[in-house]
Amino acid sequence: MKKIKIIVDENQKEIRIDKFLKSNIENISRNQIQKLTISGKVLVNQHTVKKNYKIKPLDFVEIEISNIEILDHLEYENIIAEKINLNIIYEDEDVIVVNKPAGMVVHPGFGNEKGTLIHGIKYHFQNKNLNDFNLYRSGLVHRLDKDTSGLLVIAKNEYSKKYLFQQFNSKTIQREYRALIWGNLLEEKGIITGFIGRDPKNRKRMTLFKKNEYYKGKYSVTHYKVLERFKYLTYVSCNIKTGKTHQIRAHFKYLGHPLFHDSMYGGNKIFMKKKCSNKNIEFFKNCLKLLSRQALHAISLSFIHPKNGKCYFYCPIPEDFKIVLQKCRKIFL
Repeated sequence: MKKIKIIVDENQKEIRIDKFLKSNIENISRNQIQKLTISGKVLVNQHTVKKNYKIKPLDFVEIEISNIEILDHLEYENIIAEKINLNIIYEDEDVIVVNKPAGMVVHPGFGNEKGTLIHGIKYHFQNKNLNDFNLYRSGLVHRLDKDTSGLLVIAKNEYSKKYLFQQFNSKTIQREYRALIWGNLLEEKGIITGFIGRDPKNRKRMTLFKKNEYYKGKYSVTHYKVLERFKYLTYVSCNIKTGKTHQIRAHFKYLGHPLFHDSMYGGNKIFMKKKCSNKNIEFFKNCLKLLSRQALHAISLSFIHPKNGKCYFYCPIPEDFKIVLQKCRKIFL
């Protein structure tokens, strides 16, 4: 069970709580919000409210959501299977490991009713005639942002799902990411920590709160190591000990080094442009066209398999990311 806490912005217009929560919580349905409200899982200023309650500026909202039941059974049943080419790295009777491409949304949600990874997974299992496969009882245990590429593990049964969830909750699953960030990091390696939560000025974006506002976010930890330096850019390896929304992206923004072409966090603009030569400016403009999304890739994943013990999976940097790295090496190394 996870608890989400939101302090309503002072400029927020009065709207129904279900509409407010739908726009402020990723991948939650109106149906699920209504069920949580009726069951007393939604509190405003520490009091239960009815589903027609209207949010007011500076209200303090708390909502408890199950880590396992992202959608209810009926909503999973209503997902229409779609034939989508999936890059399956590994599959057995308990788990499936997929290399998700950039641009693919993992889970259905508002504005993403079709074409998601889950739509493709449902088709994949139906096509294999797995009659006992239940998407509601199995499925996702973690996610990647739409424009982040790389490895995801999906459970194929209820036992595997709970088994993997326990590892995520106890932080024993190891995940390595590769990122290209703007600027030249001072240290060769380091740890970024802080309380991460939704930015009050833009609810689609995450931010790190100051110590006196820690209650607005959740504690997050990212370990990083510099792999290569390209004068104006740094190529890093990241290991996350917590898996918060936009964690790596928000952490490096906090350090003043947004990810290359991360438009939500300011990485779609040339960093230190005034110090760049015209030649370098044109070079970066070309690179931004070649890599038209944030430079972030989940390169490896390690966990304890429900039956087979410890396993490790790796998928190389995708072509768009790889080309930009190669061009940077030619120019700056």
